Amino acid sequence: MTETTRILARIAALILGVAAMLTAPPARSAEPPKKARVYVGTYTDAASKGIYRFDLDLATGATSAPTVVAEMRNPTFLTLDPARTHLYAIGEVESVNGKKGGFVNAYAVDPSTGDLTFLNTGSTIGVGPCHVSVDKAGKNVLVANYGGGSAAVLPIVEGGKVGPASSFVQHRGSGPIHQRQEGPHAHSINLDPANRVAFVADLGLDRVFVYRFDPEKGTLTASEPPTVKLPPGAGPRHFAFHPDGRRAYVINELNSTLTAFTYDPERGTLTETQTISTLPADFHGTNYPADVHVHPDGQVVYGSNRGHDSIAVFRIEPATGKLVATGHATAGIKNPRNFGLDPTSRWLLVANQDANTIVVFAVDPQTGALTPTSHVVHVSKPVCVQFVPIAGE
Repeated sequence: MTETTRILARIAALILGVAAMLTAPPARSAEPPKKARVYVGTYTDAASKGIYRFDLDLATGATSAPTVVAEMRNPTFLTLDPARTHLYAIGEVESVNGKKGGFVNAYAVDPSTGDLTFLNTGSTIGVGPCHVSVDKAGKNVLVANYGGGSAAVLPIVEGGKVGPASSFVQHRGSGPIHQRQEGPHAHSINLDPANRVAFVADLGLDRVFVYRFDPEKGTLTASEPPTVKLPPGAGPRHFAFHPDGRRAYVINELNSTLTAFTYDPERGTLTETQTISTLPADFHGTNYPADVHVHPDGQVVYGSNRGHDSIAVFRIEPATGKLVATGHATAGIKNPRNFGLDPTSRWLLVANQDANTIVVFAVDPQTGALTPTSHVVHVSKPVCVQFVPIAGE
């Protein structure tokens, strides 16, 4: 083949390549999911058998019938690892096989069916675990023990199993409301966006404990200052960060308030900026708030009221960060425990422990206001909802 022939052949190949690119169909961009799987944690002292699952249509809010995916005792709170390939469920009990302490079950999640495969069990050391989270590196499970007033870290080991606790911290003291604050009651454990600081809201001590967290070693070490004080008798319960990572919110169970903080990520410190009631001014009955979540757009905070039986809605003022109460959603709500926003933030699902239902609200994309729908899932004593978007559907 002559040099001229070689050059002509290369030119022809280039022309064919360009033609192929021009005539090829455009690459498909990733489409948002059309459905989500919802996992439900429950109390099993009535009709529930353990962890349930149903599908949520992200276009309409419609739900499928729930099915049992794992039988276990009192899986009241669930969490997923960052890859959503493993689910971790606490067993809210006082003892296991005669030994004091609760437990955590590890499950593998089948990505095609959503089925759960049991892997193993780990001890939380403290009794009555009530909240669980996974660190952002997917290396550790963190647990708050309500009954024991303590927190523990269990490393995630081979295949998603949990290992023996790598850290355990015991709170001590009491609060002014003897019936509820006779001792420490750790109610939640959450990490900051940098995965370096853990916050444990302790209802019994009116404090949020602050710990330096080492994800490689799985350890909790008291920060400085080691705690943030709430008003006496507040009863801090659940904790949520703002998407900007510089603001955080604690819902207080015993005085029906929501406390806002600014957060210094370098120092790991919280500074209180505002405390606001979760109730309307004309309500004077008994009430115990439970859960708090911030909308991903950073403009709205939601909190659940048990007694008033509502989801309180607060607007965040852009200029000042101040919370402004904008109303309450009440339709179909009875003793709401945990609630959650789906992966698209179009729907908010409320787990009604006393009504044995999970109800679906439509979320206004502009204001965050909640509108009731006709979609209801019937599950005995639901406590917690966790979402997994279903790819390709």
